[in-house]
Amino acid sequence: MADFLEEKKREIAARLKELKPAVDEYHQLEGALSALGGVASTSTVAAPTRARRGGAGRPKSTGRRGRPRGTGSRANQTLELVKSEPGITIPQLAERMGIKQNYLYRVLPGLEQDGKVRKEGRGWFPKA
Repeated sequence: MADFLEEKKREIAARLKELKPAVDEYHQLEGALSALGGVASTSTVAAPTRARRGGAGRPKSTGRRGRPRGTGSRANQTLELVKSEPGITIPQLAERMGIKQNYLYRVLPGLEQDGKVRKEGRGWFPKA
């Protein structure tokens, strides 16, 4: 009986040793939550902070936000139409794609900068 009790005491002591870091972290988090209790917020979840650009130790701005230019399906669709109908104009592209022209006035100059298309007059042509 004494061996059984000693073994159980050792098992319990080992388990307590395993759990101590988690308990300590629990108490730290509980203290942090309590300290933040007096801070006013508009929601229960803090909004992520945005990194500022430029300056020492900060990433430099590329001047662009979002996904890389020309990677969307509309840009690919536009490029395919220009390849299949060289000289096509923006109004013609918009009609065939079923979208408004103003979108294409943003997409095509980007494709031109990437060297995928070129403009001659009002028409757009694929770059060879």
